Amino acid sequence: MPTQLDIKRRIRSVKNTQQITRAMKFVAAARLRRAQERAFAARPYARAISRLVRSAALRVPEGAHSLLRRREEKRILLLTVSGERGLCGAFNANVIRRTLEFLREHSAQEPTIIVLGRKIRDAMRKQRWKIVAEHVDVTARPEPTRAAEIANDVTAIYERGEVDSVYIVFNEFKSVLAQNLKLEKLLPIERDPASTIEEAQASSKETPVDYLFEQPPDELFGRLLPRYVQVQIFRALAESAAAEHAARMTAMDSATNNAGELIDQLTLYMNKVRQAAITKEIIEVVSGAASAA
Repeated sequence: MPTQLDIKRRIRSVKNTQQITRAMKFVAAARLRRAQERAFAARPYARAISRLVRSAALRVPEGAHSLLRRREEKRILLLTVSGERGLCGAFNANVIRRTLEFLREHSAQEPTIIVLGRKIRDAMRKQRWKIVAEHVDVTARPEPTRAAEIANDVTAIYERGEVDSVYIVFNEFKSVLAQNLKLEKLLPIERDPASTIEEAQASSKETPVDYLFEQPPDELFGRLLPRYVQVQIFRALAESAAAEHAARMTAMDSATNNAGELIDQLTLYMNKVRQAAITKEIIEVVSGAASAA
């Protein structure tokens, strides 16, 4: 049976841990606020450029640009986005699990990987899959310049014909308590399933927008499509950053509460040990007095 001193040391250790987890919770909450604003700001721009690209794609032949051209899916590139640090619950584990599932499902397509984040990099280095590029310190504070570098690499790989399609896996921020693990296709850029502009507008749930292009759409694509890829990658990084901070704040809040419950249990146990020691001493005194009498 542990002594009172041992239990006091354990309580002191748990209290120190509780102070750390509480501080990490407050830090994550402060960072979440900024990351959430960045993610929310990226969403309208990403949706707008997506609508613009799909509208322009209806005005040109399917093979007008290399990023629109469909090929038989013989080789696949996967971008996978994780966090840079741990202590965020199942956030990174879910990304790693979904990445491995995708790679196994498409093993016949010779999948290759671009890893974005320290945790997914460390995990994929232990696997047999081919990593063509590694980017760390990109999800802690997403920057458009880093997203542009990644997008340039991705579009160059696709335009050289090294892969036939590009996918991305990331955590989308839903709320403080929920993140949505998403798998999206980046390239080739999907044309609207409707065959005409009128049909696309009729089938859309959003307010129809008919864009007027000063330049011919095929010339516009030269600048627009690489920009589209960059925006989608930046949005994935921003969403992942907000989701990571939310997951860490939730995990640290749970850890703080669990530490409080453990302290209560240890305190109760220490009181029982103290009472048992006092009772034992009283019994010994009474027994000694009875023997002397």
